[in-house]
Amino acid sequence: MTAILLYLRLATATAIVLAPGFLVARALGVRCVAATLAWALAVLFAVTAATILASGSLTLTLVLLLAVGVGALPFAWRGRRPVVQRAPGAVAAAAAGVVLGILLWHVAGEIGGDGLFHLARTRKLLDFGALSLDTANEFPDGSLHPGYAFPLWHALLALVAKVAVVDPADVVLHLPSVLAPLAVLLWLEAGWALFRRVAPAAAAAAAAVCLAAMAPAHGGAYTALALPATTSRQLLVPAALALALALVRRPSWPLAASTAAAALALVVVHPTYAVFLALPFAGFVLVRLAWVRRDGRSGALALAALSVPAAAYVVWLFPIVQDTESVSPDAAERARAFALYAGQLDIRSPDSFSVVPELFGRSGAIAVAALLLVPFAALAARRRWSAFVVGGGLVVFAVTLLPFLFVPFSDIVSLSQARRFVGFFPFPFAFAGGMGVLAALLGPLAAPVALAGGIALQLAFPGDFDYRLTEGGPAVATWIGVAGAVVALLLGLRYRLSRERNAGLASALLLLPVVVHGLANWSPSPARAASPLSPGLVAALRDRVALGATVYADPEASYRIAAFAPVRICVAPPGHVADTVKNRPHERVEDLRRFVATGSLAIPRRCGASWIVIDEGRFDLRLDLPVAYRDGRWALYRLGGP
Repeated sequence: MTAILLYLRLATATAIVLAPGFLVARALGVRCVAATLAWALAVLFAVTAATILASGSLTLTLVLLLAVGVGALPFAWRGRRPVVQRAPGAVAAAAAGVVLGILLWHVAGEIGGDGLFHLARTRKLLDFGALSLDTANEFPDGSLHPGYAFPLWHALLALVAKVAVVDPADVVLHLPSVLAPLAVLLWLEAGWALFRRVAPAAAAAAAAVCLAAMAPAHGGAYTALALPATTSRQLLVPAALALALALVRRPSWPLAASTAAAALALVVVHPTYAVFLALPFAGFVLVRLAWVRRDGRSGALALAALSVPAAAYVVWLFPIVQDTESVSPDAAERARAFALYAGQLDIRSPDSFSVVPELFGRSGAIAVAALLLVPFAALAARRRWSAFVVGGGLVVFAVTLLPFLFVPFSDIVSLSQARRFVGFFPFPFAFAGGMGVLAALLGPLAAPVALAGGIALQLAFPGDFDYRLTEGGPAVATWIGVAGAVVALLLGLRYRLSRERNAGLASALLLLPVVVHGLANWSPSPARAASPLSPGLVAALRDRVALGATVYADPEASYRIAAFAPVRICVAPPGHVADTVKNRPHERVEDLRRFVATGSLAIPRRCGASWIVIDEGRFDLRLDLPVAYRDGRWALYRLGGP
């Protein structure tokens, strides 16, 4: 299949899956990309839940989804007066997103890391018959993953694969090229809802995209747009923000319902991010009310729309979360987390720690610039963007930098997730708003100063994108941001700034060095290596092993086997599965070591395995079992059993 044909198939399938959401949003008069995505996922949540209750297959999900679209069709074209329409500049933003998507195709590389975990879940939903909440589990005797207990985004990926008639691996690898235009449009809509001016809205969108796609090189996080964590951060968060901010400006029940739909989608796809979005939004509402005595009721309504669906889902999720070792951890689990996130934490004692200030600027020049521009919010206190930067920023600063807040916060959401709250500082809005104020102050000098500043910041702070933080950003930039936000909170009422000029050009010139850096390093990431599984082994697993059978192998092999064949496994890398009582990932690895040392078949049988895969290039182990497949490295043994 040619790349062009695959792209067209994926784009068409995605449009079909999102179409019911578009029709529902249009029927409500909320005619924007954010509402389309929100309602598409809300409808998909409902029909997937119905499928699970009926123990149906993905075919039933697709039929129900299309039925909702057909039912909404007459209402969509009845001509309800629009409550929200697309943002100015949407066509140009979509075109830029298409170009970005084409560029992403060439750096897709290989599926690796968390991509294999999500591919495995998507494949099970696509291939298994009677779906349940346990369908996507990796272990036959394991438990639900608290982050993905309901398979909403995996269902979308599986539906795209089904409609496009392609392997789900193609969806995970190349769907980012289709989703990139949506990401650009959604950030533009969020910027427009906050600024209501084209230049800063476009600057905020450009900053958000460059932060995630250009600053890290190799396509950055945008090569993983098909994965739940990335799509939540780059699609669902700006969608929910765009709708909530529009609701603040113009309260209406269609907007409130659309905001709630976006919040529901976000909390189901990635639960902690719904909390991370609501907290800064609450800070925005409070600062806005304190500064200008406005937006109190509408802000409370928007906050409720963001919070109530999330709270309801979290209540359902709570028993599953309680089964996770990283939530309310004991001393051993906390020590293991400290070792894993070394460099990212300022540890004063086992019960007193916070993130290091260098973590805020680790994304490079744009993040550092945004922090340095925070103090300029004091000169625009009458504007909503300033309240969002100051209020939202102070919440993030306080929770992450103050141990007495960060420790209980990390106990609730896990330390792994709590450190990610730094990424919810409003970097794009601080950048766009601050550049507007700076342009108003500098006048014609804004453009050359911005270009010089962009070059200097990119050379000095290119970013630290490794899993372990080594250098990070400058701590002083974070403290300038903290001090600037505090001063703005106290003194912001005293100032009012006239409309800025040259802000768009200055913003573009400051971003230019980051874009040049990203394009100069536009190649597949070397961190994602090709799968070591041979094509013959994959074919044997698909052809000879029964659907849903359990295969026993070492953690690395098991992780890839589950991704490329519709089977269950007994062992996986502990960092890629939920550390729950039933999953017991570390104990499973110890069991594997005993199996390799002794060859005892009781160990895989205890897990329910009926097949064993041995990496004979790594382990000196031969089993007295029938061999279903063998090549120069891999051997597939039939163990028998269920």
